[in-house]
Amino acid sequence: MVGQPVVHFEIIGRDPAKLRRYYGELFGWEFTIDDAATDAVSQPGNYGFVDGGGSGGINGGVGGGENYEGRVLFYVGVANVEAALQKAESLGGTRRMGPEGTPGRLVVGQFTDPEGHLIGVAGTE
Repeated sequence: MVGQPVVHFEIIGRDPAKLRRYYGELFGWEFTIDDAATDAVSQPGNYGFVDGGGSGGINGGVGGGENYEGRVLFYVGVANVEAALQKAESLGGTRRMGPEGTPGRLVVGQFTDPEGHLIGVAGTE
């Protein structure tokens, strides 16, 4: 593979339990409920992780809460989230979040590209 892989997806909305029921029924997804890497992504205790490993898919999550704006987002794996966000900005993107999370475990950031699409980056630095 050339380039950096997509490593995680998210579906965020105002009623995450309803979204989990919907996608669980639609695709057979099973969720493990926990906290997201940061409260900026989802209400604490209201993030449902999906393990895509056994099916050859990527991991993902469905979360949010009453005060979270709905979106569908993918995260690209990077060696350094801060460096990736700086590069995105230097190329005309706009930082929206991060880096946030727990170094050594999971660190995330988000930016919009020059046309306003929200993209995530994730690493462990």
